Amino acid sequence: MIGQHSYRMRSRWDGNRGTGTSGYRDYDRSVTLEIEGKPDLQASADHPFRGDASKWNPEDLLLAALSECHLLSYLHACVESGVVVLEYRDEATGTMRLDGRGGGAFTDVLLRPAVVVAEASMIAPAQAAHAQAREWCFIANSVNFPVRHEATVIAARAEARA
Repeated sequence: MIGQHSYRMRSRWDGNRGTGTSGYRDYDRSVTLEIEGKPDLQASADHPFRGDASKWNPEDLLLAALSECHLLSYLHACVESGVVVLEYRDEATGTMRLDGRGGGAFTDVLLRPAVVVAEASMIAPAQAAHAQAREWCFIANSVNFPVRHEATVIAARAEARA
């Protein structure tokens, strides 16, 4: 499929404590992320950056986007390969390095999908589908750091015996 897709969202800062950004400690990092027709998402800065640890932060959202994009691309690759996926869970981690000047960047993301397929004969093509998923993932193709995966795949019937 060739084409172009556009996306829209709104960010609203909710953290004015009455004096705006009069000082670094004088405002809250709370943000509401809005997309028409979807529930609002309460977000903040990461806790080390004076944010609310109970809310999603940009780093969480980037890691979640990479994990979900791989998952969705992987499911498509499995359908194309005749692999029946019964379960999929990911334990994703990311590393961000600060530059000491107020900025920083992600340097690496590691996805650790654990997949259960219907039959033992599907294990090898299910493993191979991760490479295809990496090629198809829009988000992974948009970042300038490695997005690696260390997948485990087991068959449901083997799992039942364990």
